[in-house]
Amino acid sequence: MKAPELRELSPDELAQKLEDLREELFNLNFQHATGQLENPMRIGQTKKDIARVLTVISQRQAEAV
Repeated sequence: MKAPELRELSPDELAQKLEDLREELFNLNFQHATGQLENPMRIGQTKKDIARVLTVISQRQAEAV
């Protein structure tokens, strides 16, 4: 998901997206540890998506101050 798409989401939607991405990352790491993960590149992509969401949240908090 791209940053402009994330900026269009409400704060509640961003929080839900962050929770979903963290859960997905946990599942991917679990699959990787058990040897069931088909595409290990998804772990890196999910980490980047989490960072994007956190960046948008931080930017909004900075704007509010």
